[in-house]
Amino acid sequence: MTKSDPSSVTIRDVAQRAGVSVATVSRYINQSAPVSDEVARRLESVMSELHYVPDVTARNLATKKSHTIGLLLTDIGGDFFAPLLSGIEAAASENGYDLLISSLRNPKPRQTLPPVGPHNTDGVLAFADSLKEETLRWFHKKQFPIVLLHRSSPPDLQIPCVTVENKAASSKIVEHLIEVHGRRKIIYLRGPEEQEDSYWRELGYNEALEAHGIPLVPSWVAAGHFDRQVAYQSMQQLIASGVEFDAVFSGDDEAAVGVLEALKDAGKRVPEDVSVVGFDDQHMSPYLTPPLTTVRAPTHDVGYEATRRLLDLIHTGQATPLTLLPTHIVLRRSCGCAHVE
Repeated sequence: MTKSDPSSVTIRDVAQRAGVSVATVSRYINQSAPVSDEVARRLESVMSELHYVPDVTARNLATKKSHTIGLLLTDIGGDFFAPLLSGIEAAASENGYDLLISSLRNPKPRQTLPPVGPHNTDGVLAFADSLKEETLRWFHKKQFPIVLLHRSSPPDLQIPCVTVENKAASSKIVEHLIEVHGRRKIIYLRGPEEQEDSYWRELGYNEALEAHGIPLVPSWVAAGHFDRQVAYQSMQQLIASGVEFDAVFSGDDEAAVGVLEALKDAGKRVPEDVSVVGFDDQHMSPYLTPPLTTVRAPTHDVGYEATRRLLDLIHTGQATPLTLLPTHIVLRRSCGCAHVE
């Protein structure tokens, strides 16, 4: 038994390493009886070290299935996740499956394996950066069904992925600012560095500037993190430092809320002084002041289609490798257009 071969680890190995009985490990795993805090910490540490996950299939030969799928997120707040969850729940319910959700925003210390997986679900949906590549590889080695949302598979694993078209739409919305509204000094607020959506949106932004002969100024790119508070602070800093700009591509609609608030506090008018555009077309976007020009992403459909792909994997062992859903621009007043949605 080695740490690099987790599939060989048994409950007896965990008990031996932790210095407790197999019955104690079983009680801890199944929560059938209390164990002391010290023993619980020791077992959590050993299970993480050995990459041990209880195998429900081995313990429940009668059914072999839990009829539950798992969803791993780094966060569950904000308007973005509501339609995603709605799509997932719709597809799961249609097929008689329950949904178990875990947010990994504050993982337990030393926790290397997620709280949903082979021990309590038949398959897992993993959003963006919710899993490290090491854990993805562990799931793949276990041949456990998993589908990625808004994240590509490592090329050698070929894990199915469902996402939206980011680059072309981002390029088009920046081109709209340049060609229709004459904007030439356009800020981009990038999302979290590890998220692919942010990477492709920034690439689209760069290509639009290059196509129109506009040099990329490093001070035009700042942190947005798809977060209204981070975006608000970044805009405050840009304004205070004297960076000249006439438009902002906020990265997503959540960050656009912070952008609009910061511009308002600085006495800048939208869209007269500064055009603002976002991405996602969240539920709130038509109701912002002014209504937000953005890219409409089919977030509900991402959840629905990803769940269907996961169920395909569970039932047949196969699923479409990549599902790329289309996006399109929605014009409203924040860029300078009439409200022509």
